[in-house]
Amino acid sequence: MVSIEDYGTYETAWCPGCGNHSILEAVKRGLVAARLEPHQVLFVSGIGQAAKAPHYLNANVFNGLHGRALPVATGAKLANPELTVIVESGDGCNYGEGGNHLLAAIRRNIGVTLIVHNNQVYGLTKGQASPTSQEGFVTKAQPEGVASAPFNAAAVAVTMGAGFVARSFSGMIDHLAGILPAAIAHPGFALIEVLQPCVSFNKVNTFAWYKQRCYQLPEGYDPGDRDAAMRVAQEWGERIPVGIIYRSGARLPLEQRFAALHQGSLLEREVDLSTLKKVMQRFV
Repeated sequence: MVSIEDYGTYETAWCPGCGNHSILEAVKRGLVAARLEPHQVLFVSGIGQAAKAPHYLNANVFNGLHGRALPVATGAKLANPELTVIVESGDGCNYGEGGNHLLAAIRRNIGVTLIVHNNQVYGLTKGQASPTSQEGFVTKAQPEGVASAPFNAAAVAVTMGAGFVARSFSGMIDHLAGILPAAIAHPGFALIEVLQPCVSFNKVNTFAWYKQRCYQLPEGYDPGDRDAAMRVAQEWGERIPVGIIYRSGARLPLEQRFAALHQGSLLEREVDLSTLKKVMQRFV
């Protein structure tokens, strides 16, 4: 029987009060609730404070380039479809440098879970505006305020037909821990956006700011209603909904449509060296 202790306890490099601490705790609880042993899970991350989160877990981890976690996760899932693959990184990593990879993952419907720590700022590189920063947000790099409109990942994901779209808040550990097993169990791409205060560089979207605004979707809410999901995904300001915004199993995941896997997992198959040699000789 898996326990939270199996995922280890490590000293972190995060600031005291950072929302990442709560997300790490919630992820551990969620993995235990999903009854996943550490060897059954692969975490892939990019660069940033959020991307350090898998470093503090006793699990399989691949730490890649900024914004490039999803391509690695896609390859891992196709090579070993039985593996639970989770991508964990920040809003800048996934929506900025990795924005096109996010769109590709949704279109492919690859069976990985993406956890995005959204603190509306670049925390590792000292406070520049991120893709989710609100218009007018003042930083050292944007002294006159952000001019661009914030990127709404939940609305984009619902629009593109992502099968599982959810939002949580790092101040609601039990809530986030409850969403993770549902996302992992979903057959296809799953997005969980976690609102996370950055105590060092974002003095606007603080813990108190989120706590005052975040509310859980009511019990009668139907996540299968795409029109309702679009309205919920676009609600932001004085009230911010959290929960499973949209869920649909209408599309098969990529790994079930990938012809190379029809004969079994790539991980368990022998490499045909003669065929590989023929392919390589074409480039000589």
